[in-house]
Amino acid sequence: MKHTLTAALVLLGFATAAQAHQIWLEQPAGQRAVIRFGEFGENLREASPGLLDKFVKPTGTLVSAKGETVGDATKTGDGFTLPFQAGQGETIVAEDASYPLFSMKQGEKEVKNWYRPGARLITGFAAQAPKLAFDIVPTGTPGEFKLFLKGQALPKTKVSLVTQSGWAKEGRTDAQGVVKFDMPWQGTYVAEASHTDRTPGERGTDKYDGVSYVTTLTYVKADGVVPIPAGPAATPNK
Repeated sequence: MKHTLTAALVLLGFATAAQAHQIWLEQPAGQRAVIRFGEFGENLREASPGLLDKFVKPTGTLVSAKGETVGDATKTGDGFTLPFQAGQGETIVAEDASYPLFSMKQGEKEVKNWYRPGARLITGFAAQAPKLAFDIVPTGTPGEFKLFLKGQALPKTKVSLVTQSGWAKEGRTDAQGVVKFDMPWQGTYVAEASHTDRTPGERGTDKYDGVSYVTTLTYVKADGVVPIPAGPAATPNK
Protein backbone atom coordinates (compact mmCIF):
# COMPACT_ATOMS: atom_id res chain seq x y z
CA MET A 1 0.00 0.00 0.00
CA LYS A 2 1.62 3.27 -1.16
CA HIS A 3 1.25 6.44 0.83
CA THR A 4 2.14 10.06 0.23
CA LEU A 5 5.29 11.09 2.12
CA THR A 6 4.14 12.71 5.37
CA ALA A 7 5.41 13.91 8.70
CA ALA A 8 5.01 10.35 9.93
CA LEU A 9 8.26 9.52 8.12
CA VAL A 10 10.10 12.04 10.25
CA LEU A 11 8.87 10.52 13.47
CA LEU A 12 9.87 7.07 12.30
CA GLY A 13 13.42 8.25 11.72
CA PHE A 14 14.06 7.09 8.16
CA ALA A 15 14.02 9.57 5.29
CA THR A 16 14.22 7.09 2.41
CA ALA A 17 11.02 5.13 3.01
CA ALA A 18 7.93 5.84 0.91
CA GLN A 19 5.27 4.62 3.28
CA ALA A 20 3.86 5.69 6.63
CA HIS A 21 4.13 2.78 9.05
CA GLN A 22 1.59 1.29 11.39
CA ILE A 23 1.37 -1.51 13.92
CA TRP A 24 -1.01 -4.42 13.40
CA LEU A 25 -1.82 -7.69 15.14
CA GLU A 26 -1.21 -11.16 13.75
CA GLN A 27 -2.16 -14.46 15.34
CA PRO A 28 -0.61 -17.51 13.66
CA ALA A 29 -2.74 -20.63 14.04
CA GLY A 30 -2.37 -22.07 17.53
CA GLN A 31 0.06 -19.36 18.63
CA ARG A 32 -0.03 -16.18 20.69
CA ALA A 33 -0.84 -12.85 19.12
CA VAL A 34 2.06 -10.75 17.84
CA ILE A 35 2.34 -6.99 17.34
CA ARG A 36 4.01 -6.21 14.01
CA PHE A 37 5.38 -2.86 12.83
CA GLY A 38 5.83 -1.84 9.22
CA GLU A 39 3.64 -2.06 6.10
CA PHE A 40 1.28 -5.02 5.95
CA GLY A 41 0.45 -4.53 2.26
CA GLU A 42 4.15 -4.39 1.37
CA ASN A 43 4.97 -7.53 3.39
CA LEU A 44 7.32 -5.36 5.44
CA ARG A 45 7.92 -6.21 9.07
CA GLU A 46 10.47 -4.07 10.84
CA ALA A 47 13.05 -5.88 12.93
CA SER A 48 15.47 -5.62 15.83
CA PRO A 49 18.11 -4.33 15.61
CA GLY A 50 16.37 -1.59 13.66
CA LEU A 51 13.16 0.44 13.83
CA LEU A 52 11.48 -2.07 16.14
CA ASP A 53 13.81 -0.81 18.86
CA LYS A 54 12.09 2.58 18.92
CA PHE A 55 9.18 1.10 20.86
CA VAL A 56 9.22 1.56 24.63
CA LYS A 57 6.47 -0.57 26.19
CA PRO A 58 3.90 -2.18 23.89
CA THR A 59 0.99 -3.68 25.83
CA GLY A 60 -2.10 -5.65 24.91
CA THR A 61 -5.53 -6.40 26.33
CA LEU A 62 -7.52 -9.55 25.67
CA VAL A 63 -11.25 -8.81 25.81
CA SER A 64 -13.60 -11.76 26.31
CA ALA A 65 -16.91 -12.64 27.96
CA LYS A 66 -14.93 -13.38 31.12
CA GLY A 67 -13.54 -9.84 31.29
CA GLU A 68 -10.22 -8.27 30.35
CA THR A 69 -6.66 -9.55 30.65
CA VAL A 70 -3.80 -7.05 30.29
CA GLY A 71 -0.29 -8.13 29.41
CA ASP A 72 3.08 -6.69 28.41
CA ALA A 73 4.56 -7.72 25.07
CA THR A 74 7.93 -9.47 24.73
CA LYS A 75 10.22 -8.26 21.94
CA THR A 76 11.49 -10.78 19.41
CA GLY A 77 13.50 -10.27 16.25
CA ASP A 78 10.50 -9.19 14.19
CA GLY A 79 7.70 -8.19 16.56
CA PHE A 80 6.30 -8.16 20.07
CA THR A 81 4.63 -11.34 21.33
CA LEU A 82 1.68 -10.96 23.68
CA PRO A 83 1.01 -13.46 26.51
CA PHE A 84 -2.35 -14.61 25.10
CA GLN A 85 -4.33 -15.44 21.99
CA ALA A 86 -7.88 -14.53 21.00
CA GLY A 87 -10.43 -17.34 20.77
CA GLN A 88 -13.66 -17.17 18.83
CA GLY A 89 -15.73 -14.20 19.95
CA GLU A 90 -12.75 -12.54 21.64
CA THR A 91 -10.70 -9.53 20.61
CA ILE A 92 -7.28 -8.09 21.38
CA VAL A 93 -6.25 -4.44 21.42
CA ALA A 94 -2.65 -3.24 21.65
CA GLU A 95 -0.72 0.03 21.74
CA ASP A 96 2.50 1.72 22.78
CA ALA A 97 1.46 4.90 24.57
CA SER A 98 5.12 5.61 25.43
CA TYR A 99 6.56 5.86 21.91
CA PRO A 100 9.14 8.70 22.00
CA LEU A 101 7.97 12.20 21.13
CA PHE A 102 9.50 13.59 17.94
CA SER A 103 10.40 17.10 16.79
CA MET A 104 9.89 18.58 13.34
CA LYS A 105 9.88 21.96 11.62
CA GLN A 106 6.68 23.75 10.66
CA GLY A 107 7.89 26.84 8.86
CA GLU A 108 10.26 28.58 11.26
CA LYS A 109 8.77 26.88 14.29
CA GLU A 110 9.91 23.60 15.80
CA VAL A 111 7.04 21.50 17.09
CA LYS A 112 7.01 18.31 19.13
CA ASN A 113 4.50 15.59 18.33
CA TRP A 114 3.41 12.29 19.83
CA TYR A 115 3.16 9.25 17.54
CA ARG A 116 0.46 7.04 19.07
CA PRO A 117 -0.01 3.69 17.31
CA GLY A 118 -2.80 1.28 18.18
CA ALA A 119 -4.10 -2.02 16.83
CA ARG A 120 -7.09 -4.34 17.20
CA LEU A 121 -7.65 -7.98 16.22
CA ILE A 122 -11.20 -9.29 15.85
CA THR A 123 -12.49 -12.84 15.40
CA GLY A 124 -15.97 -11.84 14.25
CA PHE A 125 -18.15 -8.87 13.38
CA ALA A 126 -20.18 -8.59 16.58
CA ALA A 127 -20.49 -4.90 17.50
CA GLN A 128 -17.81 -3.68 19.91
CA ALA A 129 -17.18 -0.52 21.90
CA PRO A 130 -13.95 1.42 21.39
CA LYS A 131 -11.09 0.93 23.86
CA LEU A 132 -8.14 2.67 22.21
CA ALA A 133 -7.85 6.45 22.01
CA PHE A 134 -8.13 6.05 18.22
CA ASP A 135 -9.97 2.86 17.36
CA ILE A 136 -11.64 0.95 14.51
CA VAL A 137 -14.37 -1.44 15.65
CA PRO A 138 -16.87 -3.76 13.93
CA THR A 139 -20.48 -2.59 13.90
CA GLY A 140 -22.25 -5.97 13.80
CA THR A 141 -22.47 -6.08 9.98
CA PRO A 142 -19.77 -8.00 8.05
CA GLY A 143 -17.39 -5.63 6.31
CA GLU A 144 -18.67 -2.59 8.21
CA PHE A 145 -16.52 -0.65 10.66
CA LYS A 146 -16.82 2.45 12.83
CA LEU A 147 -13.97 4.83 13.61
CA PHE A 148 -13.65 6.53 17.00
CA LEU A 149 -11.42 9.25 18.41
CA LYS A 150 -11.47 9.51 22.21
CA GLY A 151 -14.77 7.65 22.33
CA GLN A 152 -16.51 9.85 19.73
CA ALA A 153 -17.35 8.76 16.18
CA LEU A 154 -14.98 10.36 13.64
CA PRO A 155 -16.69 11.32 10.36
CA LYS A 156 -15.23 12.03 6.92
CA THR A 157 -11.94 10.23 7.55
CA LYS A 158 -10.11 7.93 5.12
CA VAL A 159 -9.91 4.25 5.99
CA SER A 160 -7.90 1.77 3.91
CA LEU A 161 -8.46 -1.97 3.74
CA VAL A 162 -5.50 -4.04 2.51
CA THR A 163 -4.40 -7.63 2.11
CA GLN A 164 -0.81 -8.83 2.24
CA SER A 165 -0.73 -9.15 -1.57
CA GLY A 166 -1.13 -5.37 -1.76
CA TRP A 167 -4.77 -5.46 -2.90
CA ALA A 168 -6.39 -2.43 -1.28
CA LYS A 169 -9.58 -0.42 -1.12
CA GLU A 170 -10.12 3.07 0.30
CA GLY A 171 -13.27 4.54 1.78
CA ARG A 172 -14.30 7.47 3.95
CA THR A 173 -16.38 7.33 7.07
CA ASP A 174 -19.85 8.83 6.86
CA ALA A 175 -21.39 11.35 9.26
CA GLN A 176 -21.70 8.59 11.90
CA GLY A 177 -18.08 7.46 11.51
CA VAL A 178 -19.06 4.30 9.60
CA VAL A 179 -17.37 2.84 6.52
CA LYS A 180 -18.17 -0.41 4.67
CA PHE A 181 -16.07 -2.60 2.39
CA ASP A 182 -16.57 -5.64 0.19
CA MET A 183 -14.19 -8.38 1.36
CA PRO A 184 -13.97 -10.87 -1.53
CA TRP A 185 -10.75 -12.64 -0.59
CA GLN A 186 -10.10 -15.43 1.85
CA GLY A 187 -7.34 -14.61 4.32
CA THR A 188 -6.09 -11.69 6.39
CA TYR A 189 -7.33 -8.11 6.04
CA VAL A 190 -5.95 -5.06 7.81
CA ALA A 191 -7.99 -1.85 7.99
CA GLU A 192 -5.98 1.28 8.70
CA ALA A 193 -6.72 4.91 9.54
CA SER A 194 -4.69 7.90 10.69
CA HIS A 195 -5.54 11.24 12.23
CA THR A 196 -3.56 14.25 13.44
CA ASP A 197 -4.87 16.08 16.51
CA ARG A 198 -3.15 19.47 16.80
CA THR A 199 -4.30 20.05 20.37
CA PRO A 200 -1.28 20.68 22.66
CA GLY A 201 -0.94 18.59 25.79
CA GLU A 202 1.39 16.91 28.24
CA ARG A 203 2.58 13.32 28.63
CA GLY A 204 4.21 12.98 32.01
CA THR A 205 6.77 15.77 32.20
CA ASP A 206 6.90 16.22 28.39
CA LYS A 207 4.83 18.73 26.48
CA TYR A 208 3.69 18.12 22.91
CA ASP A 209 2.04 20.21 20.20
CA GLY A 210 -0.10 17.47 18.69
CA VAL A 211 -0.75 13.75 18.42
CA SER A 212 -0.29 11.64 15.28
CA TYR A 213 -2.69 8.72 15.66
CA VAL A 214 -2.51 5.54 13.58
CA THR A 215 -4.76 2.56 14.20
CA THR A 216 -5.48 -0.78 12.53
CA LEU A 217 -7.94 -3.64 12.70
CA THR A 218 -7.03 -7.21 11.67
CA TYR A 219 -9.57 -9.82 10.60
CA VAL A 220 -8.94 -13.28 9.10
CA LYS A 221 -11.74 -14.29 6.71
CA ALA A 222 -12.21 -18.06 6.49
CA ASP A 223 -14.06 -18.13 3.16
CA GLY A 224 -13.92 -16.30 -0.14
CA VAL A 225 -11.86 -16.19 -3.32
CA VAL A 226 -8.41 -17.77 -3.07
CA PRO A 227 -6.12 -14.85 -2.22
CA ILE A 228 -3.40 -13.44 -4.45
CA PRO A 229 -0.05 -14.59 -3.04
CA ALA A 230 1.95 -12.07 -1.04
CA GLY A 231 5.07 -10.66 -2.64
CA PRO A 232 8.57 -11.35 -1.29
CA ALA A 233 9.21 -10.10 2.24
CA ALA A 234 10.55 -6.54 2.13
CA THR A 235 13.89 -5.75 3.72
CA PRO A 236 13.51 -4.08 7.13
CA ASN A 237 14.88 -0.57 7.63
CA LYS A 238 17.82 0.04 9.93
